[in-house]
Order: sequence, then C-alpha cells, then structure tokens
Amino acid sequence: MERDKKIIKISIFGILVNLVLVIFKSIVGLLANSIAIILDAVNNLSDALSSIITIIGTKLSGKRPDKKHPYGYGRVEYFSSIIIAVIVLVAGFTSLKESFEKILNPTTADYSIFSLVVVAIAVFVKYFFGNYVKKEGEKLNSGSLIASGTDAVSDSFLSLSTFIAAMISLIWHVSLEGYLGLVISIIIIRSAIEILKDTVNDMIGVRADVELTRQIKEKILSNKEVQGVYDLILHNYGPNNLIGTVHIQVDDEKTAKELHRLTRKMTLDIYKELGIIMTIGIYASNDRGEYGKIQKYVRIISKDYPNIIQIHGFYVDEDINTISFDVIFNFDERQIEKIVSEMAEKLKKKFPGYEYNIIIDTDFSD
Repeated sequence: MERDKKIIKISIFGILVNLVLVIFKSIVGLLANSIAIILDAVNNLSDALSSIITIIGTKLSGKRPDKKHPYGYGRVEYFSSIIIAVIVLVAGFTSLKESFEKILNPTTADYSIFSLVVVAIAVFVKYFFGNYVKKEGEKLNSGSLIASGTDAVSDSFLSLSTFIAAMISLIWHVSLEGYLGLVISIIIIRSAIEILKDTVNDMIGVRADVELTRQIKEKILSNKEVQGVYDLILHNYGPNNLIGTVHIQVDDEKTAKELHRLTRKMTLDIYKELGIIMTIGIYASNDRGEYGKIQKYVRIISKDYPNIIQIHGFYVDEDINTISFDVIFNFDERQIEKIVSEMAEKLKKKFPGYEYNIIIDTDFSD
C-alpha cells in the first residue's frame, strides 16, 4: 500500500508539471508560429495522460485478491506500461511526420527572448523531473514510472532541439526545426520500443534476477542442515508480488518434525526479508559408502557431455533398488533424450541391479 501511494503521488506531481508546460508552450508556440513548440506541448499533454494511466493501473493492480484472481491484480501494471509505450510511440511517429513536412515545407518562426526562456526552462524541468521519476520507478520497481521517466528525459532532448533550432533561426534566420525534430523523433521511437520490449519480456517471463536468486540461496544455505539449494523458480504476479518454489538437499535421516521446523523457519525468513512466498521441497541425500561411488561415477560420465550444467537430487531408494537424480542441460542441447539414454546404459553396465530414473530439469536460475 505504501508503494502504491508513492507511485500515485509521483504521478499526480507529473500531471501538474506537464499541464503547466502544456499551457506555457502552447502560448509560446502560437505566438511564435512555431510548429516545433506546439508539437512539444502536445507531447507534454501525452505525458500527463501517461501519468493518469499510471494512477489507474496502480489503483487496479492494488485490488485485493479474489476467488477469480487468487494471485491479485499486480500484472495490470504491465498493461499500463504498454499503454504508455504506445502513447510515446504514437507521439514519436507524429513528430517524425511533422518533421518531414517541416523539411519539405520550411516556414520561418518568429521567436522572442520570452519564447526562448520558456523553452530553456522546459528543457531543465523535463530532464531533472524525468530522471527523478525514473530513479523512483527503479526504487519502487514500477515499470510505469520507469517508462514515464524515460519518456520525460527523451522529451527534454526534444525541447533542447527546439531551443537550438530557435536560437539558430533567431541569429542566422535558418530553419532547422525539421532536421532536429527528425533526429529526436527517432530517439523517442527507440525509447518506446525499448519500453515495450522490456514490458513484454516481463509478461512472457524472464530469468529471475541474479542478485535476488543469490540472496535467496544464501539465506537458505545459512541453515547448517541444508546441503544444497536447487530448482529455484520465481513466479511473477506483478512487480512486487513474487511466489517461488525451491528444493533443498538434506540428510535422509531427518525426521518429519525436523524438516517441518527447518522449512517453516526458512519460508518465514524469506518472506520477512524479501517479501517472497516460498514453497520448499526436499531432496533426501544418502551418498554414503557404495552410493557415494555411484554418485561420483554419475558426475564423471556427465563430463562427457559439455551441455550438462548440473547434476543434483541424487538418491538411492534401497527398498526398491532405484537410483534417481536430476540433470540440467544447457538450452542449446538438442539431443537430450539420447544423452539421458546413454547415461542410463553406462550406469547399468557399471552398477547393475538398479533401476535408474534420470529426470530432465530446466535451468531456471543462475
């Protein structure tokens, strides 16, 4: 709730800043007969609309979970980011079109000292405001604020190009508005595409943040009973709503009571420190005596296959003479089933009398 309040507060501030700029730029643009300044004002109006969309998205994403949406509405923020990116993209292509027309049909604007002062102030306001919003967005993990901040910084360069064109026009009576507008339009379009790409990647699902996975693994391994941490998966239901699963390896002589106490402690610690709801599974370990030799041999033959990243979850079930373990392959490997079959044959030849269950695993985290 505190995060949502901060996002809404920054967005309201953004609306006010952009509306003030719209008013002053519109007046100056009309008085100076400058299409560049008028377009700049329209761009600021789209920024105000983006901030309104951010507020709506934040309000919707903060709704309590219900029966139909048990994981909440956090992913609504991604849709807000996409809408903002589309608005920026439209603004970029509109500026591109107007810039081409300005190049083909140049007109002389009538700038004054007052108009130059207004545009110069707008450059500084948008640049520093944009950086502030972007940094706050990164702190709050808000894609919408990051998108708005990135757009505002791009707008400051658009205003700067307008200022430079005005200075050149005022001093040398040469119109460069169209050419400068062309360059800045391309920059705006590029930033919109980057925002779209990042947001779509988040919606599709990307590899978990390396630093976050490191923190989780270190937190779990700080418990001396844990021999290893594997299969960490984080499901993203919004920027600040992560649900995860992980396997830990422990000695097979641990009792259910001991395991309950251990896993309960870890889930509470991770939730308190990182805000992640974690489900913890168990890999039992019994690599003593002959079983240790078998496990060592598994690791030796795995080195024959460069695209095997890791072997884990090794366990010998004495009651049914079954040996199981997980194999993680590089995503580049195209003959996984063949390799697994070869490994099973080598093991059966070296250590007969066992059934081998080799489970193909996925490289979800570093």
